[in-house]
Amino acid sequence: MILKPFLEANRLEAGCDEVGRGCLAGPVVAAAVILPEDYSNQWINDSKKLGKRQREDLIEEIKDKALAWQIAEASVAEIDKINILNASFLAMTRAVQGLKVQPDHLLIDGNRWKSKLTIPHTCVIKGDGKFVSIAAASILAKVYRDKFMENLAEEFPHYAWERNAGYPTKDHRTGIEEFGDCIWHRRSFRLLKEQTVLRF
Repeated sequence: MILKPFLEANRLEAGCDEVGRGCLAGPVVAAAVILPEDYSNQWINDSKKLGKRQREDLIEEIKDKALAWQIAEASVAEIDKINILNASFLAMTRAVQGLKVQPDHLLIDGNRWKSKLTIPHTCVIKGDGKFVSIAAASILAKVYRDKFMENLAEEFPHYAWERNAGYPTKDHRTGIEEFGDCIWHRRSFRLLKEQTVLRF
C-alpha cells in the first residue's frame, strides 16, 4: 500500500516521529522529514512493519530524495528529569529545529504534541502507517537508534541491547537482575524500579 504523500497540497509538510519511548535504556530518538509533494515509494511504511534489512535499504533513498531531514535525541538524564512523553516532544522539536528547510506544517505521529515551536501542526494517530513523510521519519529514527544501542551493547554486553534495543525483553530484564542497571538505564521508569527492588 502506498502511503499518502501529504495532508494538504502546495505546502511544505514535515513528518515527525519518535522511537524508543517504551525502552528501559537509551535515549529517545526522533526524526523529521520533508519529502517532495510528488514523492512516492511503495516500500516506505511504518518502521515497525518492516524488517531490519528493509529499513536499512531505505535509509539512503529517504535521505537522497528528501528536501530536508534531521535526527535528534533526548538523553536518559532528560527523560528522567521531564518524563518520557515530554522528552519525546523535546526530541521531535530538536529534529524540526535542525531541518535546513523551514516547514509550513508539521504532521505529528500520535495524538498529542507540545512544543515551543509555533509552526502549525496536525496530530495523526498511527500516522506512520498513513503518511509517507511520517513513515520516513520513523525509519530514520529507528535505524539510528537501533545502531546506537548495538554500539552500546559492545560496552555493556549484559543486556542484549544488540537484539532488544533497550526494550524490556526477558534477556534485558535478566541482565538487570544479575548485573544491576547502568548509566544508560532510565531510572525513573517503574519497570526498572521494580527490577531493582527484586534484585535486593
